[in-house]
Amino acid sequence: MEIIMKKNSQKEYVVIGLGRFGSSIAKQLEANGCKVLAIDRNEQRIRQIAEYVTLAMCLDVSNEEALEELGGHNFDGAIVSIGHSLDASVLATIWAKEQGIPQVIAKAYDEMQEKILTKIGADKIIHPEKELGVQLANDLAFNNLFDAIELSSEHSIAEILTLTDWIGKNLREIRLREKYGVTAIAIKRNGTLIVNPPADSPAKKDDIFLLLGTNATLKKIASINVSKRNP
Repeated sequence: MEIIMKKNSQKEYVVIGLGRFGSSIAKQLEANGCKVLAIDRNEQRIRQIAEYVTLAMCLDVSNEEALEELGGHNFDGAIVSIGHSLDASVLATIWAKEQGIPQVIAKAYDEMQEKILTKIGADKIIHPEKELGVQLANDLAFNNLFDAIELSSEHSIAEILTLTDWIGKNLREIRLREKYGVTAIAIKRNGTLIVNPPADSPAKKDDIFLLLGTNATLKKIASINVSKRNP
């Protein structure tokens, strides 16, 4: 077994499985000031991540006896990101729950794996490939018409330049919710961010609205702007 020590932090997490996804999570947690135990059966991966985490351990979690060597740890959360074996993922998830770790997050490749991991107690299931695909599809569909923060696969907060029809009208007159089904959470004006903009404040030509809504609706609004600028 290969164990490499580094430093101490505050919150403690264990990341099991150090592929691209698991490694990125482990490194970012450590960068955010957390204490991270990174586990993988591949010694090369352990060597590659050792300098970025508190503790790196070469261990095969498909071996129940090896898991027992970890003992009881007071982790705040466990991330199970194993790609080579469903059995290993299941064993690691069960171990994490038996240790009383309050938040166990497991990576799944399909709905069947998600059902199994949920059944054995995983608190949250993530589909990194699927979620990345959804984001890429949205980016391609929006054609970079606006800057957006994706909240889910269906909703975002987007920056959209004031439509011509909005100029000189206040929020009551524009009727964003009734007419477009979106909510204005802020307005950028002359370098200043106006949060919860007053309903009686008229929109100006160069205002940038931060709108919360469905991706489909935001795309339509952005398309209106583009079509009017490029007749």
